[in-house]
Amino acid sequence: MGLFSRRKSKSKVNNSLSTSKSIFWGGGSSAGIPVNEMSALQNAAVYACVRAISESIASLPLHVYKRSANGSVIVHDHHLYRLLHNSPNPEMTAFIFIETLMSHLLLHGNAYAQIIRDGNGRVTGLYPLLPNKMDVHRGENGELYYTYWRESDERKSNGKSEAVAFRSENVLHICGLSFDGLVGYSPIALAKNPIGMAIATEEYGAGFFKNNANPSGILEHPEHLEDHESLRETWEALYKGTKNASRIAILEDGLTFKQVSIPPEQAQFLQTRKFQLNEICRLFRVPPHMVGDLEKSSFNNIEQQSLEFVKYCINPWVCRWEQAMCKSLILPSEQNTHYIKFNIDGLMRGDYETRMKGYAIGIQNGFLCPNDVRRLENMNLIESESGDKFMVNGNMKSIEEVGFQVEGIIANEE
Repeated sequence: MGLFSRRKSKSKVNNSLSTSKSIFWGGGSSAGIPVNEMSALQNAAVYACVRAISESIASLPLHVYKRSANGSVIVHDHHLYRLLHNSPNPEMTAFIFIETLMSHLLLHGNAYAQIIRDGNGRVTGLYPLLPNKMDVHRGENGELYYTYWRESDERKSNGKSEAVAFRSENVLHICGLSFDGLVGYSPIALAKNPIGMAIATEEYGAGFFKNNANPSGILEHPEHLEDHESLRETWEALYKGTKNASRIAILEDGLTFKQVSIPPEQAQFLQTRKFQLNEICRLFRVPPHMVGDLEKSSFNNIEQQSLEFVKYCINPWVCRWEQAMCKSLILPSEQNTHYIKFNIDGLMRGDYETRMKGYAIGIQNGFLCPNDVRRLENMNLIESESGDKFMVNGNMKSIEEVGFQVEGIIANEE
């Protein structure tokens, strides 16, 4: 790690969606609502989608594996195992670390973590870095550098240089959907219009109920009024707000009230809010039932929808994580023998009856033994030899055996 000046080079690789400017890149949406990562997160649907994906991935077991002649085995004594499975740094559990970086990835399109190494290059710690403070540069030698811009409270006591530049081997960078493959797009910035629409309808509903659940209108007087403001203030003090709900208005001197805004039912307010919820679910590829919309869900299809959530939403993110960690964390000398992998079997498990039927098929066809099943179900192993025996159904024979038997029958008949 070293300190570098913020020098603009012609070969700089810089996507504004990944820097401190990304939070303002979205700007105002077509609905007139400013949208950025933090304002979007205040929307219930966005928050629910980010939470569902982040918590699902953070809850998956993460192991270091070593390839062998008989397959792959978990290496519990590897130096990365404790960091990835238990605690990547003294301040965070593995769950919090992964959840934090995953939320950065969903909101900003990039997730960064500083890699701390010992003298031998082995990873000893991982610390999250805020994506809105990170720039990506390519030096004159073609190497990528990550420049992190510290706030005033993050600087050292001497107050020198707010820029900290990391070599690429000292940064774990998980990149989302990208144009150049180096810096990901911010999903919030690209989807500012549907999210802005959702925020606008929410604010409209809040303002509607704040106004005593009545549409705005015009007070009309047949004569010329000298003091308009006084009349407006008196009317609002008496009838505006939920605390003044159901108060009876008294109009005198020919004063009349005329409605000028469209009532929510005519503006299809509820339908618009529901459509925007589905739009946000579409953005994050989250089934609506995961965020509380059960209209299209039933006992017959909700399990299938949950499996599709794992296959089409969780699995692509998991692949990004696994490949980024293998590239950045595993030593070059171990690249051909070790790898890092999430275990998503827990999310793919069906109900109890379906699992038992699958286990029975595996045991009857000889590719599972009883102890294999007990391990998957976190049960104590059978200590006798029968627990590790592979068995097949007695009436099943190989094609070769069937051929020998037919030839024997023909020979006997002759």
